[in-house]
Amino acid sequence: MYNGRDMTELTMMAKSDWNNEELTFFHHALQQMTPYLNSEGQSIHRQIIEEIEHRGGLKP
Repeated sequence: MYNGRDMTELTMMAKSDWNNEELTFFHHALQQMTPYLNSEGQSIHRQIIEEIEHRGGLKP
């Protein structure tokens, strides 16, 4: 289970400052809710995906 910073705190930071656990957790959570996301949620999810790709993916 995720036990870290919440989305309120993280949205005030650059995605490059998020750790891998945060990227993984929120990517999975937003991926599950994709059909219900508004444009702002979709934008945040896209930024998370771009950061994951920039890092070369997420290693287990």
